[in-house]
Amino acid sequence: MSRIIRTEPNSVLSKAVEYHGFVYTQGVVASDPSQDITVQTKDVLAQIDALLETHGTDNTRLLQAHIWLKDIADRGAMNEVWSAWLPEGQAPVRACVQSVLADPRYLVEIMVTACR
Repeated sequence: MSRIIRTEPNSVLSKAVEYHGFVYTQGVVASDPSQDITVQTKDVLAQIDALLETHGTDNTRLLQAHIWLKDIADRGAMNEVWSAWLPEGQAPVRACVQSVLADPRYLVEIMVTACR
């Protein structure tokens, strides 16, 4: 039986789960939701970098991303940060939709799947 590794689990979720060399992150939101879409996106991606590093991988090994935006009009600004963060030629498959997020101050939430 393969081992399941859970990062910082609580009663609701884990920050990441690793199984069979695949790493699944939680939906990550900004630490400071009072910031604009650019700052929130940078913060979210930095948190994702840390989660991936904990599991021995990085953004060159992304397979899939789900992105939720409070306002789809922010897609361009978010994409600027996203594209600068991704290594050239390493974009995962991705969905990006407008959604009602858990706290109205959150402008973006991102969840990724990567492999080791």
